[in-house]
Amino acid sequence: MAQYEDERQLVEACLRKDRRAQEAFYRRFAPAALVICRRYASDRDEAMAILNGGMLKVFQKLNTFRWEGSLEGWVKRLVFHASIDQFRGNRQRPTMEIVDWDKPTEASATHSLYAEDLCRMIDLLPETSKEVFWLFAVEGYNHAEIAHRLDFSEGNSRWHLNKARQILREKLQAAPFKSNRYAG
Repeated sequence: MAQYEDERQLVEACLRKDRRAQEAFYRRFAPAALVICRRYASDRDEAMAILNGGMLKVFQKLNTFRWEGSLEGWVKRLVFHASIDQFRGNRQRPTMEIVDWDKPTEASATHSLYAEDLCRMIDLLPETSKEVFWLFAVEGYNHAEIAHRLDFSEGNSRWHLNKARQILREKLQAAPFKSNRYAG
C-alpha cells in the first residue's frame, strides 16, 4: 500500500481496475482473510481456493462498501460468507459455536442453528455492535484490542458486545427452530 496514502485511495484505484492496486489490496487483506478460511477448510489448498473465491467476491462488491465500519472487517465478512457458500455448494452444513455467552439459550436452538442463519442475525445488528461482536466472538480479539481498533474505550466495547448478545439472544429465543429443520 506504499503508493496509496490510505485505504480510500487504494479502493478507488481498485475500482478503476488498476491491477497494481488490486494486487496491493489482495496482499493487504488476504492474510487476515486466510485465517478465517483455514477454520473451515480441510487443508491449505482448500483454504486458498475459498480465499481466492472470497476475494473475487470482494472485488466484485467493492463498490458497495460504505465506509461505515472497518474495511478489513467487511472483507473478512465477505470471505466468511464465501466459505459458507463453498460448504453449501458441497452440501455440507457447518455449524458455528459462539463461546462466552452470559446467559445460554436453549440447547436445541443453538444446535440447530447453522452458521448462515447466525450470520443473517449478526447482519441485523447495529453497525458498531455488529463490528464489536464479530471481532470478539468470531475473530477472537479482546476488549482492549477492539477498543484500540475502533478508537473508543474498553467499556464502550463491552457495552456494544453485551448489546449485540442481548439482541441475538432475543432473536434466538424468538426463532421458530425445529430439531430436524435441515434433515433430508
